[in-house]
Amino acid sequence: MRDYFRKAWAIVAKDLTTEVRSKDMLSSMGAFAALVIFVFAFAFDLRAARAAAIVAPGVLWVVIVFAGMLGLNRSLAAEFDRGSFDGLRLAPIDRSAIFVGKALGNFVFMSAVEAIVLPMLAATLNLPFLKPMILVAMLLGTIGFAGVGTLLATMAANTRLRDVLLPILMLPVALPAILAAVRVTAGALDDAPFELWGNWLGLLAAYDLVLGGLAVLTFEYILED
Repeated sequence: MRDYFRKAWAIVAKDLTTEVRSKDMLSSMGAFAALVIFVFAFAFDLRAARAAAIVAPGVLWVVIVFAGMLGLNRSLAAEFDRGSFDGLRLAPIDRSAIFVGKALGNFVFMSAVEAIVLPMLAATLNLPFLKPMILVAMLLGTIGFAGVGTLLATMAANTRLRDVLLPILMLPVALPAILAAVRVTAGALDDAPFELWGNWLGLLAAYDLVLGGLAVLTFEYILED
């Protein structure tokens, strides 16, 4: 097991090293996220609107979801374009370790963007987003999104329509997690009783376990195709 995670971490380290040198994925994700935040803020004047607290959770997760899909596409597409993914497939390691390494790398990239987006959104909308339960919702949502997204991005990356195909595949599959994350964020933001939105947090955790497990089990067959 130790050797398994050592190999998975080697893939993560490779992705991080590549990103530090190129700064390609984080810069595009960060710029896109900032643009979406300011478009929402100025288009709807959410700072002055009474409904800001109602709209804000949806804005947050729209930014996370679409910036995440942009990063997933670029991450896997670069592997296929450079031919380095073929090297991973030929390496003498468990195929699921490749998935775990790529998913962890995507999780790190999404978390880095969220660390910038969350304070920016809090300042722009003048709302207390930096709450523990909101951070928990973002953690669980990002885990599920990165895991399922890595699997689907691998399926789409080797096609000519990968930029269009990934959102078509991803949004229906990720919809339960997105809805649950929005509900948890809204409940925590409004300081509503935990009983009113705690079930959504359980759904988010169950989504991560079930879909994450299925992604690990099916990744090997995706590589063979």
